Amino acid sequence: MRRFIIAPNWLRFLIVLLLVLGIFFRFYNLEGKVYWHDETYTSLRMSGYTASAVKQQIFNSRVLTKEDFAKFQRPNLENDLGDTIKSLAIEDPQHPPLYYIIARFWVQIFGNSVTAIRSLSALISLLVLFGGYWLCQELFNVPFSLPGIAIALMAISPIHLIFAQEAREYILWLLTILLCSASLLRAIRLETYRLKDSERIYNWGIYAGTLTLSLYTFLLSGFVALAHVIYVIALTKRRWNKILSAYSLATLVGFIAFIPWILVVVSNFLQLQMSLGWTTMKLSFIILIQSWFLQVIRIFFDLDVGFENPLSYLITPAFLILVGYAIYFLYLTTHPKTWLFIITLITIPALPLMLPDLIFGGVRSVSGRYLIPSYLGIQLAVAYLLATQLYNGILSRRRIWQTIMVLVIMAGVVSCAVSSQANTWWSKVISYGNPQVAKIVNQAARPLVISNDTGINYGNIFSLSYLAQPKVRFQLVKGNNVPKISPNYNVFLFNPSKTLQKAIEKKYKYKAVTVYKDQYYSLLKLTKPKGK
Repeated sequence: MRRFIIAPNWLRFLIVLLLVLGIFFRFYNLEGKVYWHDETYTSLRMSGYTASAVKQQIFNSRVLTKEDFAKFQRPNLENDLGDTIKSLAIEDPQHPPLYYIIARFWVQIFGNSVTAIRSLSALISLLVLFGGYWLCQELFNVPFSLPGIAIALMAISPIHLIFAQEAREYILWLLTILLCSASLLRAIRLETYRLKDSERIYNWGIYAGTLTLSLYTFLLSGFVALAHVIYVIALTKRRWNKILSAYSLATLVGFIAFIPWILVVVSNFLQLQMSLGWTTMKLSFIILIQSWFLQVIRIFFDLDVGFENPLSYLITPAFLILVGYAIYFLYLTTHPKTWLFIITLITIPALPLMLPDLIFGGVRSVSGRYLIPSYLGIQLAVAYLLATQLYNGILSRRRIWQTIMVLVIMAGVVSCAVSSQANTWWSKVISYGNPQVAKIVNQAARPLVISNDTGINYGNIFSLSYLAQPKVRFQLVKGNNVPKISPNYNVFLFNPSKTLQKAIEKKYKYKAVTVYKDQYYSLLKLTKPKGK
């Protein structure tokens, strides 16, 4: 382990400043970005309704206002907490209920506005900083400088900001990963002391409890648990000693506590496969690799650009070299119990997603939220590198690394500043274009949006309802049923099937003109042909 010194005043001030900036960005303009497709499902689950039940009530050709959607986006007297859990079990078994239970109670207290529900994630993200500090203390056992730099980088990390301002469970998942990992390292460390049995039970009980919480937050916690298994087995050199036996028992307790939801997943496995069908979408090898590179870069720098922007070709190599060297430096200069933990945290949760995409095709590893454990490990490695290089080597070498740290910090701050002003971001995926669509629709005098219940339309229509002005009306149909359209409206077709579009054009003698289109959906406006 490299030498550390007590953090000088300038570094303490910088860390505090970055923490303040990070907290500000988390709570600033919470309602600014589009409340996207997946977030509307969060609100749906909190309401206790199922999507199938809601579709029966709104996809029936009636003309609706935006207020008609609100009933299904907040807790109500018709459904209780049990209905929230049941809704998840039936339609979304891949999402365990812990976050949704907490969120339901949260909105019952603070209201169901976009700001209110996203503020829960922002608050949890502050606990992430405490969890990150604790993990660094357990992992490195060093003064304030390294943990301080680590949590400062987390505070201004653009990927952290995304999840801190989104009404989904992923920031809670990050928190449980931190707590689970830190409690594991703590329990292992305390095994070197002579403890009473009650104290050992308490220490390992904390790990079992945090593992259970993590599993009930997100299913991919199983891969984090697998990383812990490999780490502990390697640490104990596969010898059955008191550490391995206590760890095995604690892990067993954690998974036994998770059995109720395992049974839910097994009994609804077909629904699980259907819900995750999008992950089998094919990408070319080049695009897949580029996506992986982008995921790494977005930990530190993110201006909502892809490889179509030349800036990516300048920034990407620099950050990849930094991350690669950080991992190599970590391996060279730390005890195996340190570098092994971080490397298993980076690789083990990622490989089960990356390898199937490489071999069979798919986009499992392209979804940034699934790679949160790997992001964490990379941040820890980079924080260790920067913290050690601030004080080691000759003056000129230290100046170079201080410059690199300043550039990394500037990249994070600029990214957060740009993101905080935006009304959409790459993470909104299939709802990325909704602000532009809403702008087009809202400009019409008497807008009527017609859509059907196929594909992504259900969640995106709910997302659009948050952006629509009160004058906007919606007419939703089941399948390809042609609705009765009043001639007094300015009619838009929101991502209609080809069959529905042609049927409407034929029946009403209108021409559908595309006014917005992206890779996920389109918006068409009905116009009368010239001369008619």
